[in-house]
Amino acid sequence: MSRLKERYKGEIVPRMVAEFGYKSVMQVPRIEKVVLNCGLGEAIKDPHALEAAQGDMSLISGQHPVITRAKRSIAQFRLRAGMPIGLMVTLRGERMYEFLDKLVSAVLPRVRDFQGTPRNSFDGRGNYTLGLREQLIFPEIDYDKIDKVRGFEISIITTARTDEEGRRLLELIGMPFSRT
Repeated sequence: MSRLKERYKGEIVPRMVAEFGYKSVMQVPRIEKVVLNCGLGEAIKDPHALEAAQGDMSLISGQHPVITRAKRSIAQFRLRAGMPIGLMVTLRGERMYEFLDKLVSAVLPRVRDFQGTPRNSFDGRGNYTLGLREQLIFPEIDYDKIDKVRGFEISIITTARTDEEGRRLLELIGMPFSRT
């Protein structure tokens, strides 16, 4: 069992029950899944960009990414319906907990001039989305082997009903929110 999952069951659940007054431990919000999403506009002109990004994403997540395709054609962007334009990985279970533990303890502290993650990136239902500008902050990525710096977003989907519950859950997990 991962370190974060043990901490969730042993420390976080009792604290959330005490703070929010849940009648049952089953009411305590939990993390359902983590979704990594990378948009690749350059894949229209350069098909090799998709392969390179796929390798980076699989190193970061430990799982093979799914190629996302355009739903409709847009002539201004020379985009046709069905063309590959991005990558997506959905993490659940042990891999999700391992990834979150790595994100909070090793990756986010490596961000240059880091002031904390934004507090207002919740969607109203307790889910949180965080955008990263470069994949280089992950320890698995070798600086010499990347062809281009790419950003992606990380969505943390919780069972929380409100943003307040979701924010408190992520704070207890160790997400370094900004002070203001």
